[in-house]
Amino acid sequence: MLWSITAALAGFLFGFDVVVISGADKKLQALWGSSEAFHGAVVMGMALWGTVVGAIFGGLPTNKYGRKNTLIVIGILFAVSAIGSALSNDPYVFAFARFIGGLGVGASTIAAPAYISEIAPAKDRGRLVAMYQFNIVFGIMIAYLSNYLLSDIGENAWRWMLGVEAIPAVLYILFALKLPKSPRWLLSQSREAEARDVLKTIDPDSDIDAQVREFNSHSENSDKSETIFIKKYRFPLMLAFFIAFFNQFSGINAVLYYAPRIFEAAGLGESSALLNSIGLGVTNLVFTLLGVFLIDKLGRKTLMYIGSLGYIVSLGLLAAAFLLEWSGMAVPFFLFLFIAAHAVGQGAVIWVFISEIFPNHLRASGQAFGSSVHWILAALIPSLFPFLLKLVGGGAVFLVFAVMMIFQLLFVAFMMPETKGKTLEELEDIMLKK
Repeated sequence: MLWSITAALAGFLFGFDVVVISGADKKLQALWGSSEAFHGAVVMGMALWGTVVGAIFGGLPTNKYGRKNTLIVIGILFAVSAIGSALSNDPYVFAFARFIGGLGVGASTIAAPAYISEIAPAKDRGRLVAMYQFNIVFGIMIAYLSNYLLSDIGENAWRWMLGVEAIPAVLYILFALKLPKSPRWLLSQSREAEARDVLKTIDPDSDIDAQVREFNSHSENSDKSETIFIKKYRFPLMLAFFIAFFNQFSGINAVLYYAPRIFEAAGLGESSALLNSIGLGVTNLVFTLLGVFLIDKLGRKTLMYIGSLGYIVSLGLLAAAFLLEWSGMAVPFFLFLFIAAHAVGQGAVIWVFISEIFPNHLRASGQAFGSSVHWILAALIPSLFPFLLKLVGGGAVFLVFAVMMIFQLLFVAFMMPETKGKTLEELEDIMLKK
């Protein structure tokens, strides 16, 4: 549990880094006189393109140098990004500093879930890997709260909003130095004695010999020259693609990035918009906790059913609220419902599910593929969101998201398997039979 929470703190930095920019969004656009397109694609969007690069290539150091060492480097990237962003005096330096933080976000979505899934007992793997998601939303909530508390400290409030992230980043680096290496990674490197020591620490009463034999038997039957793109792994590859694709076509990152702007478009004042953003963070945290509690009890597929239905209802209502110009607290309430549906469904499941469906020797590569699909879309959709919000309005945008979630419901019903309670080696056998 302690190791899982420590590794999952990469998620806290991920969540904080992704959302902290929302508090500086309009201030930075006014400061540098940026157009909507430049502001969305460069100032706001560059971190997401860094995330894409981190997700595409993060599997390489995760495999070669190990999960632990990659997690330490991720902490360094976040610290450098926070300090660089806070000290920036032009949009290009700012965008580069945010790009560095994006590398950390992308790589963390590979290294942290892979590490936790490989140290966790099968019966607890869902909730332990889901701690990563819990830390993401905890980081999101703290970022919204931090932005609100720092919003009135003067002209350079945005610098403090972004720079304060360096404090948890440095603390995370110190914690990560104490982590043991993943036993499955050690076995893949033929370091069996070290792997046995870690396995004994995880569960002294377990049959270590049986665990090592099971890993070695699967390792001996696997071809180290294989890639995730061969026909043999078509099914887990499709699963990773679709769960990542639908995650972003719910509109979740657009909402998290531009929550204050959405609230203002619905008629709320700036201060009220920031305060309601904190409410989104709290809702996200509470329902993620519920998802973490339920994921090993109800299973991944059941949570996805619940989340999909919640998406369809909340996004449909959001579209109606903008199209019919409903006033008052309708938009905040529907956004809270949307966030709750995401947190208990896709939010709790995605990183757990992708970390389970690929074999040991291809886990980091599979994680990198799923993360890459996720983050390419997470870069495109929020980058276009301010432009689309102005061009066609919130009603049309949220209606498209609602329709996409109907397709997600069909994916869950007809394609997604249940993975709870099975060892990673058992799941490898199941995936290959599909």
